[in-house]
This record gives sequence, C-alpha cells and structure tokens, in this order.
Amino acid sequence: MLIVTIVALDIYTGRDIHLGPLLVIAPALTASLAGPRLTALAGVLAVAAQVFIAVFLGGLTTPDHLAQIIALTALSALVIFMRCVRERRDRALSRARSVAETAQRVLLRPPPRRIGPLQVAWLYMSAEDEAEIGGDLFAFARAAHAATRVVIGDVRGNGLAAIGEASLVLGAFREGAHRYATLPGLVAALGDSVSRNLEDVTDTEHDPGEHFITCLVLEIPDGAPSAAEMINCGHPPPLLVHDQQVTVLYARQPLPPLGVCEGTIEDDSIDPFTFEGGDMLVLYTDGVIEARSPSGAFYPLAERVASFPATNPDTLLHHIHRDLLAHVGGHLADDAALLVIERTPSHRPHLTPHPIGHQRHHLSGSPPPPGC
Repeated sequence: MLIVTIVALDIYTGRDIHLGPLLVIAPALTASLAGPRLTALAGVLAVAAQVFIAVFLGGLTTPDHLAQIIALTALSALVIFMRCVRERRDRALSRARSVAETAQRVLLRPPPRRIGPLQVAWLYMSAEDEAEIGGDLFAFARAAHAATRVVIGDVRGNGLAAIGEASLVLGAFREGAHRYATLPGLVAALGDSVSRNLEDVTDTEHDPGEHFITCLVLEIPDGAPSAAEMINCGHPPPLLVHDQQVTVLYARQPLPPLGVCEGTIEDDSIDPFTFEGGDMLVLYTDGVIEARSPSGAFYPLAERVASFPATNPDTLLHHIHRDLLAHVGGHLADDAALLVIERTPSHRPHLTPHPIGHQRHHLSGSPPPPGC
C-alpha cells in the first residue's frame, strides 16, 4: 500500500515533483519487520514501481529517472544485505541464548512441585537482563533418611558474575545432602567446599574484596508432628505462617557466612522448630527485604505476608510477587529468590505461634542476637 500510494502521488504531482526516491522506505520498513525474503520482495516491487513511474511519465531513458532507478536498486540491495547479516546474527544469538538458558536450568534446577509431604512454589528474579540465575540460589534434596533438606543462599554480589559461587554451593549441597546424617555435618561440608574452591570460581582480579555466601539450611522430616531443624549462616530468617499468623524464626546462634571461616559445627547450632500440617515456610534472600520503593522504603515482607491470604503456596507467592514489583516500581536492583513450602495437612499437633502484630520473636522467645 505504501508503494502504491507513493506511485499515485508521484504521477499525480507530474514531472516537476519527484516522489519516487521515497520508495526506498518500503524495503527499509520491511527489513525491520520481516525476514530477508520479504525484504527482497519489497525491494523488487519498489524498483518496479520506480520503472513504472518513469515509463508513465515518458522518461525512462532520461538521466534523472535512470539515476533514481539505479540509486533505488543499490539502496534496496544494501538493505537486503544488511537484513541477511542481521538474520545470521539473530540465529547465532538465539542459539547462544538457548545454550545459556539450558545451562542455567541445569544449574538452578526447578524444584518439584511436591517432594515428600511438602508442596513447593518458587520464584527467581535476576537483576541481570536476559538472565535466569544470578547470585541467589536454592535447592531441594532428599536425605538418606525420611526427610527433605533445603538450602537457600545469597552470594555477595549479583548478576552473572556471581553464578560461579552459586554453582559451588549448589553442587556441594546436592552431593552432600544424602551423604551426611546430620545437618551440622552437611553445613560443615558446604563450608569446607566453599573455603577450598572459592578462589577458583571468583573474579578476584576485578573484585578483590571479600567473597562469601550467606545460606540457610533446613531439614524437614516426613513424620508428623514434624520437628524441623535449621542452621542459619548469616542469612535472613525464614517466616513461619500458621493459621494466618507469621512468626520470624530467628536463630539463637547464627553462624558466619560460608567462606568467612572454617571449623566444625556443633549440634547446638541447630535451631529446631515445629512445622505442622497446613503450615507454610517463606524462605527468601535479601534482594526481597532490601528492595526499595521510589521513596527509599524497604519492602516489609513479614507484615505483607501476614496480610495475604495463605491458602496455598502458589497463591501466597503470587501475592508477594505482585506486591513486591508494585513496591519497587517494576524492576529489582538486586537478585531475589523466594520459596514457599507447605506441609500438606495431616495431623495438627498443638503449636502456639507468636503473631507478627507487635514484635518479631526469636525461636526461643528471647530478643534476637545482634550482628548477623
């Protein structure tokens, strides 16, 4: 239609006004919307239209019309060539993106919707454009006994530069989750692996600062009532949702992040908590609670979770995700990961939760320790 319009206007205005050169717009626009074949077709039609204009106006052999035809042919050929080059680059980029997406999915394997007695929903948002994983990590694994083990962590830094450190922790966790009978043994193995291999996966030349990974490791037995356990290595504390009330599970003695120091981990580092049928755990990284609104306010995750209907993990995660993006104005400045884990209802032993209304509570009921 564009070609027909230009031809009609050029013929209508007569020989004094030349609109034929505008025909180059047709192949140029087609190149931005379609592939090389349609671009070539538009170029051929544009040159044919220019020839028709010259014949109709009785000047096909005049220098002016010959120059317009030659120029339009050359420009159309150049547009077609550039579109072919772009097509090859798009194919190469598509293959590279496909490989990257596959590698990222292998590294951050999507957890199953159900594992043991648990129902799981998860969300990962990378601060890096076009990336599906960054410096945040999480994984599930079955222990050698009847229990599920979970890790969630956060590498110092974000985006693609932190993937190496995240892969180190994920690999050590997946290898050790079924090997170690106790949670302290598993966490000690994670710390040992990070301490030995951290320099091999970090870019110390461009980032000579201290490198470490905060993490939270949990063990949730299959039996009910479920005396779950957790060890916190400098990570934000999880939230326990019970009967629409939210408890912040602070650790009595949080350990330093992985990579900061080495040593054995004693049994008193374990923080037990009751995880009943129908309860939910909300695990997250600091990219969630440190997300700022345009006015600079941090995202109040615990308070928002207490206000959302916690009917199932997917619903709760959907509310958090939508509210978080609304809070920051649509884009996060840091990697963020969220896990919502529900124990499917079975037996419901007694538990007296601490509501979120006035003060967040330590697991033992005392104020949380300073520091981590």
